[in-house]
Amino acid sequence: MRILLVEDEERLSQALVEIFKKNRYSVDAVYNGNAALEYASSGIYDLIILDVMLPGMDGFTVLQKIREEHNSVPVLVLTAKDDISDKVHGLDIGADDYMTKPFSTEELLARIRALGRRKGEVKNDDVTFGDLTLNVKNCELVSNKGEAVKLSLKEYQIIDLLFQNPHQIITKNRIIEKIWGGDSNAEYNNVEVYISFLRKKMEFLKVTTEIRTARGIGYSLEDGSNLRV
Repeated sequence: MRILLVEDEERLSQALVEIFKKNRYSVDAVYNGNAALEYASSGIYDLIILDVMLPGMDGFTVLQKIREEHNSVPVLVLTAKDDISDKVHGLDIGADDYMTKPFSTEELLARIRALGRRKGEVKNDDVTFGDLTLNVKNCELVSNKGEAVKLSLKEYQIIDLLFQNPHQIITKNRIIEKIWGGDSNAEYNNVEVYISFLRKKMEFLKVTTEIRTARGIGYSLEDGSNLRV
């Protein structure tokens, strides 16, 4: 899951970014409403966490404009504005959830998981394709014989994206946008390096499931046992 965090208090924003990364979420942080709208319009985010009192453009206006663009990305409003009227307004104009500050980190993470389930992003701990299993809880790839290898954060995020879209070609551009972010300096070579790492780990597990290359385009996850005669 890729999160856009819109929070103008930089210390709080930095703390939340670290928390999200430790929980294996990709996250981009912006600090004002104008940047929030620009980033949201990219369409690469699975969730937006949005403060209301922002410089440039307030969060409610950002939310309204997002919905006017017919962007259905889940939005969790996270704000110090705790009046019932503010909550009602936020939900009425398109927020999927509304939390007030101060807040519990555990509750915030639980609400993120709940919003992910609504969007179909959250899966069971074990996600299997072919003879390969992605263990989400332990961040491991597991063979059907029970052998396992640990994944780095980037490896996990890339293989998770492939598991979400089996048999579909995921372009290198999409991988960069989803994993590194649309404004990153990551290049195709970065993707190729991590795909190589993943393939070596899959070879170690001796599975037939494989990452196939669509030359010049990207990669797909395929059940190798069905491809070999």
